[in-house]
Amino acid sequence: MTLKPLSDRVLVEPSEADDVTSGGILLPDAAKEKPTKGKILAVGPGKLDDNGQVVAMSVKVGDTVLYEKYGGSNIKIDGKDRVIVRESEILAIVD
Repeated sequence: MTLKPLSDRVLVEPSEADDVTSGGILLPDAAKEKPTKGKILAVGPGKLDDNGQVVAMSVKVGDTVLYEKYGGSNIKIDGKDRVIVRESEILAIVD
């Protein structure tokens, strides 16, 4: 299935959560923290400004980003977890 985000939304593939703590303790799925880093898979066209002009997105497909912990909408596409977030919920681009 292909998905094209609308407006200022982006489709993100979250990074895998760590299975082991830095001290070597194995974490069960319930104890893993929700990922806040991921790779952008699709980008919407941008948000409309007050004059009706489309404001270009500052992120692009392939960028790795940090996004708000409780931001976005979690969905499953072809059995894989994905997150749709607004551009304003993206905190930074990781180089």
